[in-house]
Amino acid sequence: MKRVGNLWNELISFENLLRAAQQSAKGKRFESAVVNFHFGLERELWTLHRELGDGTYSPGPYKEFYVHEPKKRLISAAPYRDRVVHHALTQILTPLFERTFVTDSYACRVGKGTHAAVRRAQHYAGRFRYALKADIKKFFPSIDHELLGNCISRKIKDPYVLSLVHRIIGHSNPQEPVAWYFPGDDLFTPIERRHGIPIGNQTSQFFANVFLDSLDHFVKDRMRMPGYVRYVDDFLVFSNDKRELDNVRGQVCDFLATRRLHLHPDKSVIFPVKEGIRFLGYRVFPTHRLLVKDNVRRFRRRVRKMQLKYSEGKMSFEEIRQRLTSWSGHAMQADTYQLRRRIFGKLRFQRAKAE
Repeated sequence: MKRVGNLWNELISFENLLRAAQQSAKGKRFESAVVNFHFGLERELWTLHRELGDGTYSPGPYKEFYVHEPKKRLISAAPYRDRVVHHALTQILTPLFERTFVTDSYACRVGKGTHAAVRRAQHYAGRFRYALKADIKKFFPSIDHELLGNCISRKIKDPYVLSLVHRIIGHSNPQEPVAWYFPGDDLFTPIERRHGIPIGNQTSQFFANVFLDSLDHFVKDRMRMPGYVRYVDDFLVFSNDKRELDNVRGQVCDFLATRRLHLHPDKSVIFPVKEGIRFLGYRVFPTHRLLVKDNVRRFRRRVRKMQLKYSEGKMSFEEIRQRLTSWSGHAMQADTYQLRRRIFGKLRFQRAKAE
């Protein structure tokens, strides 16, 4: 593989940093950190340019919080100026790695996304009788820093870019603890090897695709499985032979061990596609798609909270409209016409009457 150099000047250029700031601000323009940064935008960008150029740039501390839907996860929010640097880095690196990514990797890529992944899954469900549905256990907390750095350096040789990559990876805050052993480990290996990158970073999304690109090529090229869809650490493999899929599962387990990763033992199952594939919030059948019930229940709970906040004057109707439109767009990707009629037909938002 040909390695690419001479990227640093473009990465730290004012034009690239400006574009990164514009991307980082999308959907967050009214957050105080964003407003403050953009109030003195030119000064802030030239400061970043100087710090990156002379090697004095240092990432700041993460703000941590938990989300509980659909499951409890630690989310780590980097300071806004660091988010600008993350976008500046991925804007330069993404086009270089995109050339080698497989078509059926759908997370955090232009022209891809959850809806495209679900449509592709339905396409394969119409061609094959069985599916292997699998995900990687504690994926982001398990990503090995040294192995991730090696994945980047196989494509990139610019020492300054690699230094920034290692600085961002090394600055990762502690994630959910994992202490798994793999062939060749001694007693202290799981403690000595740094692992875990934060969910929420622009760079983490990009790093996840780079780290699992070898899995994509292993399944598609070495095992020659034509029916394959991956979204982050969730993936599907299709076949007309259950025994073939059982063999795929075993070989994928062995391959992931070389990346210090485990398949989730309870979530790696083989079944007929006619039973429906639960994938990315949908139940996918060969002929149609449905929303999973948990998704509908969570939406109803969010609506009740929005109604309460609106009645108390803590939420504008424009905010509510945006959230309803977003969920409706998600629901429209499945056969939900009657469901949406029932839900939206009963919605009422009223301000509480002053006493």
